[in-house]
Amino acid sequence: MRQVSAFVAIFCVAFLLSDQAAAQDGRPKKHERADGQTANRLGYEINKDTVGIISGNPNGTYLRLAYDMSAVLDGDNLRVLPIIGAGGGGNIKDVRFLKGIDLGITQSVLLNRFKRTNEIGPIEDKIVYIAKLNNEEMHLIVRSDSGINSIEQLAGKKVNFSDIGSGSQLSNQEIFNRLNIKVTEVNMGQADAFEAMKRGEIAATILIAGKPTGSTRTLKSAEGFKILPVKYSKALQDDFLPAVLTHEDYPDLIAKGEQVDTIAVSCVLIAYNWDKNTDRYQRISRFVEAFFPRIKDFQKKPRHPKWKEANLAAVVPGWKRHDAAEEWLAKNRMPAVSNERQQFDAYVTAQRGQGTANAFAPEERERLFEDFLKWKQARERQ
Repeated sequence: MRQVSAFVAIFCVAFLLSDQAAAQDGRPKKHERADGQTANRLGYEINKDTVGIISGNPNGTYLRLAYDMSAVLDGDNLRVLPIIGAGGGGNIKDVRFLKGIDLGITQSVLLNRFKRTNEIGPIEDKIVYIAKLNNEEMHLIVRSDSGINSIEQLAGKKVNFSDIGSGSQLSNQEIFNRLNIKVTEVNMGQADAFEAMKRGEIAATILIAGKPTGSTRTLKSAEGFKILPVKYSKALQDDFLPAVLTHEDYPDLIAKGEQVDTIAVSCVLIAYNWDKNTDRYQRISRFVEAFFPRIKDFQKKPRHPKWKEANLAAVVPGWKRHDAAEEWLAKNRMPAVSNERQQFDAYVTAQRGQGTANAFAPEERERLFEDFLKWKQARERQ
């Protein structure tokens, strides 16, 4: 009996000493290792099925779109993690360089700019697109008593291009450069810009975002604000589309029955171009397999109305589509859409209201498309 007791005592001392040594070198104690294995498995499961999507600030369209993806797609085999981002330009940089970011929302014009300028290094083989999501309209706001009635009259004046690194800022730079209008750029949020306009410190503020935007909806013509028209000129036709803003979009800024012509940019979902044998590629592939078949679910309430413009098969000229997305489209036989067809659909929708681009009889639709091509070619010859 004494031998048994002595053995138990020695065992207990040895156990305590080994436990103490484990604690000192950071290893889990023996009685904790089973729980640690469970935690490791759970951590692995959570991470392997999660895709991070960089979006925008809480007042913009991007974060709402990312939230919708999370709300619709989250399930047993996929988790979409929306992340607040700087906007279009910053999102391209984050998808290219930031760890943990698989997807991002940006503008096609900014992809083309970064490819052309090489300002963040070569990206043509690093960035691919998943799909075109929607159009984002240009909102050019001035004071009614400013005497400014055209974008050309902003030359030499202070104009807010929105936050640094945002899609609005970089796209505005492109627009003003192409139109050869020299302004003094300032950068601030829209709410601050509205107050600066009241004090006469700046002449205008511009936001490029999916209509109707929350910040623009706070403005009233009775309080001295108005939206300026922007012509769809030849210099803009490579990367921009025609669009309109209506009374239904901004009832306190645009009179009933009236509309303001403007331009729009294409909003696209992009991804890092991971090798096919990587875990990160597989995550994006799982996202595509979940996202593409459910696009119609995004076009129902309470999702953002801009989802109604999503065209999975639309081509982003000059860019490669993610292999998983291309394979899904081929398997499901969705035809590609030409850039001219995209512009035609956007034009008809802008002029006659959402949903009308597909409302014509096939013969009438093709006749209108031919007229659109003739109009576009005539503008290009001018």
